Amino acid sequence: MIQAAPQLATSEATPDPGGEPSASGDTLRLDAPIARQIIARLRQAIIETRIRPGQALSEAEIAARYGVSRQPVREAFIGLRNMGLVQILPSRGTKVVKISGRAALNARFVREAIECAVARAAARLVDEAGRDELERSLAAQAQAAATGDATRFYELDESFHRAIAAIADCDYAARIVESVRVQLDRVRFLSLPEATPLATLVAQHRAIATAIQRGDDDAAERAMRAHLREVLTSLPRLASLHPELFEDVDLPRHVATQRVEPDERA
Repeated sequence: MIQAAPQLATSEATPDPGGEPSASGDTLRLDAPIARQIIARLRQAIIETRIRPGQALSEAEIAARYGVSRQPVREAFIGLRNMGLVQILPSRGTKVVKISGRAALNARFVREAIECAVARAAARLVDEAGRDELERSLAAQAQAAATGDATRFYELDESFHRAIAAIADCDYAARIVESVRVQLDRVRFLSLPEATPLATLVAQHRAIATAIQRGDDDAAERAMRAHLREVLTSLPRLASLHPELFEDVDLPRHVATQRVEPDERA
């Protein structure tokens, strides 16, 4: 294992890509691509606003933190730029970009199209093992919500949606969603629990799971759609509360066709 330096500093602020050192936080595996691991660490830190918009990133300091050369860090910065998370400025360095409201809502549009279809398929294909997995996930989510553990809830939210894709036997759908949603993930994490109470999200997940467990594909699709449209309400509130974190907040025209009616909410 490659042990990271205990602290990272930059000239403007101090990114915290790994938090406290741990087996899965500030250490990198020798048997996996280094740049990919650094991308994952920094991506998560940006999503969780441990590295904030406008904050500078230093190749040298991140390399020192992880005990690696600057080359994989440089490759990681390029990967983050391709995700739309950082801007690389010649002779001026690399900084984290603000959350693009427009990109987040475009990603939500794509995610809805895919995950509603996945929910329908899951309702038609679910077996007892799938029903049990959904119940275990819901129980863990309820516990995280009860203790106000937003980070843990975020992880469980991810695994819940992956479990539905697994029931539908379509892991490719989960990978496609993963590839487009990085700006949406930044909004989702920021909304926990500031804009959307965790208990509300648990109730929405319960509605999705119940429909899938019953084999009701129409209800599963409706519940999934209502759940994924929650961000249409939370994003404007978050952008108003945190204007320093957002840019490009003019809503895409397709948003006007996707409002959730009161009786559609979980």
